[in-house]
Amino acid sequence: MSIAIRNISKEFGTFKALNDVSLDIDSGELVALLGPSGCGKTTLLRIIAGLETADQGSILFSGEDTTDVHVRERKVGFVFQHYALFRHMTVFDNVAFGLRMKPRATRPSDAIIQDKVHELLNLVQLDWLADRYPAQLSGGQRQRIALARALAVEPKVLLLDEPFGALDAKVRKELRRWLRRLHDDLHVTSIFVTHDQEEALEVADRVVLMNSGKVEQIGSPQEVWDHPASPFVYGFLGDVNLFHGRAHEGEMQIGAGKQGVRLASPEHSATQDSKAFAYVRPHDLDVRRYQAGEEQHIGSYQPQRGIPAKLVRAIVVGPIARLELLPLDTAAAGSGDIIEAQMGVQQYTEQAFKEGEVLVLTPRKARVFVA
Repeated sequence: MSIAIRNISKEFGTFKALNDVSLDIDSGELVALLGPSGCGKTTLLRIIAGLETADQGSILFSGEDTTDVHVRERKVGFVFQHYALFRHMTVFDNVAFGLRMKPRATRPSDAIIQDKVHELLNLVQLDWLADRYPAQLSGGQRQRIALARALAVEPKVLLLDEPFGALDAKVRKELRRWLRRLHDDLHVTSIFVTHDQEEALEVADRVVLMNSGKVEQIGSPQEVWDHPASPFVYGFLGDVNLFHGRAHEGEMQIGAGKQGVRLASPEHSATQDSKAFAYVRPHDLDVRRYQAGEEQHIGSYQPQRGIPAKLVRAIVVGPIARLELLPLDTAAAGSGDIIEAQMGVQQYTEQAFKEGEVLVLTPRKARVFVA
């Protein structure tokens, strides 16, 4: 089932939760609504489900307007963050609940319900827990049971609200891989809400970045990562360093005088001496030692120029060394702002950088925005 979201707006008192949001979701697609708390993603999900009513706009399922369709008739399955399982019911009875609550005319027989529930429990790989109660399950098992219960009524649309938010990191990683495999098998049109960038990028076919009730960008995980459409998207997706400077005729200068760096920004070739800022990911920073007096031998612009910064701390975990540095020119990165650089452990070991020494940072790749 395809979903068309058209000009949805919603206010709670004076707070505008959604502001003219439009979005198309293809049949069988898995879409992530990603953004910080309060950006409107859960409100949008609840409006799609019929649990909230929009102030204006419409939701169409396969071309049919669902504005006046009751939540029970929308054929939507909903999975909440905190499972919402019935504690007094067994796993089997929890999954069977939606089937048993159907009107008598459409309710399956007990034998069909029995087969259906066991089929779903096998699908989520938990058939052996059918007689247990939710309190006897782990968090990950409870969430899989909640998903089986949502699938029992054969929904045309599956909606998941922070489905793994209450679980620890290792279980979250396992479950999101499992959810992706399950979706590939079932092809149910699915929308899940998350504030976890890694989760959205790993699981979804497309990511919808939301901020302050609006859609900032829509695209595949690779598209939004490689080509962020706005400063918000760049800053929200993964670790990033923010540098301040000025842009002029296709170049941005970071830092003052010879202790700085120029970045090519041809997209701003018409800009005349304007305030600008550049986003650089930690792995896109080259790091080398600062050599005393080297600035005396540098011409007006050479590639080796960079941003001097003191190494405050080095964190070596697995194959990656994370360096935390404090810029000597605080105007380049903001007063007190730490710059983070990343490199392979072998390179870090060979360079033998010491905490407290001055290094020079040169961006290999940056995205420049003009204020």
